[in-house]
Amino acid sequence: MGSRKVVRPELFPARWTCRGNRGIQKNIWGCKGVIRHSPDIMPVCEVLLDSGSSLPDDTSLEKLLDWFSGLIEPGEGGALLEAHPCLLEFISAVVHKPSSDPSVISFVLKVCGLVAAAEDAFKMLQAHSILDLAFNHQHWHRAGLWEDPCVRIGWIQGLRKMLQHLEALRFFVQADLIPELLQLQTDSSLFVVSAANQLLAHILLFFQPAFPTRRNGVHMEHDDMMSHARITETDLPEVHTETSKCYAAVVVTILEYINESLVTKDNSQLRQSRQILKVLVPLLAQAGPFLRDKLLQSVTDSLEELVTAGYSQLTLPLMDVILAAHSSLSPDDPDQRMGRLLSSMLNVNKPSDLIHAAAAVLHRGHQDTVHTARAVRILLLPLDIITGHTLLGTNTADEEHQCSMAEQLKSKTSCISLICVCLTNAPHVTLMPADILPCPPCSIVAAVVSLLSICSGCVSSSSSGHAEVFRNVIGSSKVQKCALEAVTRLSSSPGVKDELTEVFTVLIRYLSNPDSDRTIIHKSYQALVKWTIVCKDLSSIKDQLRQDLTDVVKKRVCDMRWEVRDSTVEFLGQLAGVLKSPEMERDTSEALLDSCCCLTLLREALRDPESYVRASAIAALGQTLAHSWQQGAALTQEQTDVVNQLLEILSQDTEGFARRAVMQYFLAWFSSCASHTSPPSSSRSSLLMSSLSSVLSLGTADLDWEVKVHSLELAELLLDKAFSGCPDYRKPSERPCASLHPYAVVSDQTYAVHRHTPGVECDLSDVLNNLVKQGVVSALLSGLVDCDRPVGLKACQLLISLRETVGPPSKDEVNATPTTAAVAKVTCEVPSCGWGKEIRRILGMKTCDEDEEADLTADECGDMRKQGKGEGGRSVSVSVCEMLRSLGLDARLDILSQSSDHVHNSPLSLLQDIVMSSATHTQTNTQPGQEVIVDCY
Repeated sequence: MGSRKVVRPELFPARWTCRGNRGIQKNIWGCKGVIRHSPDIMPVCEVLLDSGSSLPDDTSLEKLLDWFSGLIEPGEGGALLEAHPCLLEFISAVVHKPSSDPSVISFVLKVCGLVAAAEDAFKMLQAHSILDLAFNHQHWHRAGLWEDPCVRIGWIQGLRKMLQHLEALRFFVQADLIPELLQLQTDSSLFVVSAANQLLAHILLFFQPAFPTRRNGVHMEHDDMMSHARITETDLPEVHTETSKCYAAVVVTILEYINESLVTKDNSQLRQSRQILKVLVPLLAQAGPFLRDKLLQSVTDSLEELVTAGYSQLTLPLMDVILAAHSSLSPDDPDQRMGRLLSSMLNVNKPSDLIHAAAAVLHRGHQDTVHTARAVRILLLPLDIITGHTLLGTNTADEEHQCSMAEQLKSKTSCISLICVCLTNAPHVTLMPADILPCPPCSIVAAVVSLLSICSGCVSSSSSGHAEVFRNVIGSSKVQKCALEAVTRLSSSPGVKDELTEVFTVLIRYLSNPDSDRTIIHKSYQALVKWTIVCKDLSSIKDQLRQDLTDVVKKRVCDMRWEVRDSTVEFLGQLAGVLKSPEMERDTSEALLDSCCCLTLLREALRDPESYVRASAIAALGQTLAHSWQQGAALTQEQTDVVNQLLEILSQDTEGFARRAVMQYFLAWFSSCASHTSPPSSSRSSLLMSSLSSVLSLGTADLDWEVKVHSLELAELLLDKAFSGCPDYRKPSERPCASLHPYAVVSDQTYAVHRHTPGVECDLSDVLNNLVKQGVVSALLSGLVDCDRPVGLKACQLLISLRETVGPPSKDEVNATPTTAAVAKVTCEVPSCGWGKEIRRILGMKTCDEDEEADLTADECGDMRKQGKGEGGRSVSVSVCEMLRSLGLDARLDILSQSSDHVHNSPLSLLQDIVMSSATHTQTNTQPGQEVIVDCY
């Protein structure tokens, strides 16, 4: 491990501290005046100006930029310069000193744009002649730095940050930066191209005029634009005219470039066309009427050329543009050219282009009935050809495409690609209105099932499908997986219940096939569960099929591959959950579960050598027994044995997955019994309640923090149940910080003590005694001093809720009423080692034999606990109420509520890291293996 940095405190003022993450920082520093208290950045500026230094972690500059962004509200860049005067000198020095590191130059360009987004700061930078030089790409060309993509990215992103007001737009046009931006649309770096695309779209969309498209049926002139744009009343009329001309010049230049770049002279320029098409999609989707009309007037001819040229590489981006344009136009628009282009795309001769164009229509949610119906027929065409099912009927319009599609399917690569697109869209197709579908949904399901049979090699001699194509899909795992996913989703299609037997038959065949890989088996199980939901009465499934399912499950639960065993165990749980639902016919459901020996197989899986399988088996047992929990059915010996096995896993299993699953099992059991209206059977309730003490004891002593959190969740449920009749009880979820993530940051809060009101429905002293006996209080105290912050936070919140409910706020009120006096006498045992030792330290308690207690190791304490000898060593009885008052829970909650990085990972620490890491990086005597870590706030 490397060494941490050593910070020289003299470099930074000690007047500033930070709590929280970036979101909190923005709330703290979001206004002028408060920003003045941020740390001094001069040492960092000096480091970055050092031409010989190169930061070992370039992301530190991005973090610094994020911090600057959080310091100011939009349009308040001047506050940043006012708070840090050295920042202006730093920017000027870097811009005039091209020998700086490219990453530093990129950072400065972004900061420059961030500051210049405010008009007052923009003018300040202009007065110092910074902007003209910073965004003069020729300046960086002459310095030999423009070839570095990092500098080009900084230039683009700096401009985008700056272009937030009209003055910046004027600067952009007058500096003649449009040609360079357009040239970067085809840059060799994809990151630069993407940033340039976004900047181009930003300029067109952000500054577009917001006014009615037509005046008396005629488009408004450019000189009239800005009178309706986003400007203030104090702007002068001549400014309106000048700025409108700037925007008009930008629009004309960009549209000319887009139009010229769309149509390529050869295939080598298709990348450029693809990029332009990607730019057009968001423009058409977000453009107002004026800009949209201008765009369409400019590019429609070029789009027609591309459609006619038939470049396969441009099919999808071209469809995106056409659909975006077509959707933005009203149905009664006199110019139907976009509709004609869409029709042309759905009639191309290349099957692969045709089917991808059809899929695009469905994915975009296109509402044009004519084109949608056409797309549906195209997507079903491969399935119709391969399986021989009549999905499309007789339609002369399909004959030409049917021939070309059939020919394309003879190629294995093309066949698999086309059929997978078809299968992916089949479930969506079945949900279309009846006037769009060429066949009932059940016919599509039957065709997919037939395809699954063909893939497995079950092809009858009477099959009417395209025999020449069969060899391309037989044994294809890609097609099988895609078809199984389609079958799963098709279960929710209307009117498909009649296909249930055929679906079950083919799925069980896949499960029985020894050649089926683990993914195929998993997807087959998922499909079976979905289709079981379709059938409310399993008597419609043949007895032989049910027996086949039972046989294959018993076979697969012993599979050599743990993934298959895991999928089988998971399936048993899901199947039990479905079959035990009230909607299912009871007799046939229970018969299927009994034939599968569900409970027996799951109990055997608890001993599986793979921890994932054990965890899945525990979860499946919960699903299997959940129905009996809710109904309060009589307890069986087998279910008692299950509980004993789970307690054994919780105490002895070496893997956390299984132990977490055990805790979730008991959580689900207790929640189900507590929430169900029917009273549980006494034996079942007795077994649950007698187990909870052991579960809490083992869970809170676990090494896995998630197991401990689940233990505290169980303790919370016990608290909720115990105080259900107490009107003064406040659940932790009702506390101000309860909804936050364990690692979230909250502001300082003082929690008022919630006093107990006399005359409540529950006897608080009895309730508290029961909670102590159940081990709830010990579990909370153990969690309070746990080393994992989420555990400590949860325990602290629960203890405060307990204190507010049962404890008088001060010693003076102990004997205020008989109720409080009785509650004050309730005690709990605090052991002398483990968590008890830390609790005693907090309470300031000492024992009479500290040497003897010191000799007890944590392992010895644990051994004594497992042997039933308590927590080890001598225990001390302590008043619960007195202890709750003395633990300092409010102060502890404040500490635990802070993020774990509230001290080190702050902007101050980031600045320190940049200074020290740069110094360490440049030292010639740095020892090998020494590590400098830059904090992330």
